[in-house]
Amino acid sequence: MYNLLKGKKGIIFGALDSKSIAWKVAEKAHEEGAIFTLTNTPAAMRFGEINELAEQCNNATVIPADATSIEDIENLITKSMEILGGKVDFILHSIGMSLNVRKGRPYDDLNYNYFQKTLDISALSFHKVIQVARKLDAINEWGSIVALSYVAAQRSLYGYNDMADAKAVLESIARSFGYIYGRDKKVRINTISQSPTRTTAGSGVKGIDGLIDFTDRMSPLGNADAAECADFCITMFSDLTRKITMQNIFHDGGFSNMGMSLRAMTQYNKSFDEGEFELNE
Repeated sequence: MYNLLKGKKGIIFGALDSKSIAWKVAEKAHEEGAIFTLTNTPAAMRFGEINELAEQCNNATVIPADATSIEDIENLITKSMEILGGKVDFILHSIGMSLNVRKGRPYDDLNYNYFQKTLDISALSFHKVIQVARKLDAINEWGSIVALSYVAAQRSLYGYNDMADAKAVLESIARSFGYIYGRDKKVRINTISQSPTRTTAGSGVKGIDGLIDFTDRMSPLGNADAAECADFCITMFSDLTRKITMQNIFHDGGFSNMGMSLRAMTQYNKSFDEGEFELNE
């Protein structure tokens, strides 16, 4: 423990269960001295274990909110300021969902109503949270807003589907709003492009196990797990990163800058050898 967030206040979106990155961030923020409110949709809260997390974090208040609803966000931020005793210092946006992915619709046969929901939940909700926070003047100077992204915003990865488009929009929002909020209020906005992580939501992505194995073989430092991502989020909330804004920062063990690793090439060649063996049989 370094007391990196001693005296700081925040709002954490998206904690569902102990596999969630947001859950790990809440635990780490508590350890580092922060107080905060927790929020998720009413439906997610019924199926999740967020009240258990709240108890672990000094009985943090849980406020239900649909992050696509301006009214819900206004209520969440207003109540959070009342409960926490003033403006907040950090917000974590850890929200993403695609009905096209859940229902197995391929990218070349999307349901467009689902697609709009993907964008609204996974990206536009980020804009709404920032816009409401700014209008309510809810964040202290040098405050930090962080959203979780993924390399599929820049590169095509099989099975990630319309979530890739949502992550691209998410990162663009961080840049566009980062300029405005930074210029006016010294609030910084960044996205963290995390390794594929076996969260409850991530497990719904087709081929997640193979993807996790592949990226681990490709990354010189290996995949970053949820707890390590939480450590990085805490650093981004802290005063140690006061001049970092409008960035998409890769937290992926080096995967995003790799072309081919020795481990991946060895496995690739091995698959050919095994295939030739089967043919020779």
